[in-house]
Amino acid sequence: MNAIAGVLFHFIGGFASGSFYVPYKKVKDWSWESMWILGGLFSWIIVPPIAAYLTIPNFWEIIKGTDSSILGYTYLFGVLWGIGGLTYGLGVRYLGVSLGSSIILGLSMVFGALMPAIYYFFNQTPGKHSIDFFFTDPSGITVMIGLLVCIIGIYLCGKAGMLKEKDLSGSTNVVKGEYNFGLGITVAIVSGLLSACFNFGIEAGKPMADVANNLWKAVNPNQGEFLYQNNVTYIIILWGGFTTNFIWCLYLLIKNNSFSDYSNKKAPLGKNFLLCALAGTTWYLQFFFYGMGESRLGNGASSWILHMAFIILISNAWGVVLKEWKGVSKPTYRAIISGIVIIILSICIVGFAKTLE
Repeated sequence: MNAIAGVLFHFIGGFASGSFYVPYKKVKDWSWESMWILGGLFSWIIVPPIAAYLTIPNFWEIIKGTDSSILGYTYLFGVLWGIGGLTYGLGVRYLGVSLGSSIILGLSMVFGALMPAIYYFFNQTPGKHSIDFFFTDPSGITVMIGLLVCIIGIYLCGKAGMLKEKDLSGSTNVVKGEYNFGLGITVAIVSGLLSACFNFGIEAGKPMADVANNLWKAVNPNQGEFLYQNNVTYIIILWGGFTTNFIWCLYLLIKNNSFSDYSNKKAPLGKNFLLCALAGTTWYLQFFFYGMGESRLGNGASSWILHMAFIILISNAWGVVLKEWKGVSKPTYRAIISGIVIIILSICIVGFAKTLE
């Protein structure tokens, strides 16, 4: 039951992450930086402490009692992840929701899943899988198979993107908009590598989650692991993410004189504010449910792979729903659909792996 519940929680988190950019696409007459930083205030500053307070009332005492080195590393990984999140928005902007998310999150999935395991190979820690687990244990081998299958699905999504570019460049009936494969792929690679730092941040801040978990278990004995233990760790990680994004967006707001967006009477201000708040809150929900899924599956490669795979799946599904592939050739459409199907298969394989432990 724990495996099923964990997969379900990761699906909900993946749905939230794969859907968060959709409200942004409805924002009118605002620059990218205006809507991104406003949504980010909800993602990184407003919603996380509210969620922590509702689930861990003494969360601030846990933070104050944590060693400064743990807080520092957790914050640092948040800063690096923030750069990945910042460039994620640009990658989606230039590649579209489906293709941009596939490439960025695919790279993040691979690095986020394997790098901690390599670290634990050289620094053995009870309860943590090192890289040899994925080549010697039946469950670990199955996880690796699922990861490889997912990479194939990501490759097909990327291939579909390149075919799409050819289709659009040769068509006079399709508007390309901001689609730019060259610039988008560069940004996507940087974003994918740095986005993996969120998982590193969770690892660095695990002592805070352990305190929250132990306090809850003392009051609720024999009831398993605390579903919301990571909510205290997220606060520090997201402070780091906010720092990066705030500095960049402030620079763009000043450079482009975008502050005027917030008083632009031609723009639907109320609607834009609500859409940004919805987008930001939805983005945070991915972390909220990731923590719940992790409490059932463990903070390891399986949780990270499932989370990323679900996000890629939902992002590509939104790409189809939003008609980002409208007007492309049949081979291009078959490639993106095949990629989606194979990613679904990889999710099933990784979910099955947890039953073998």
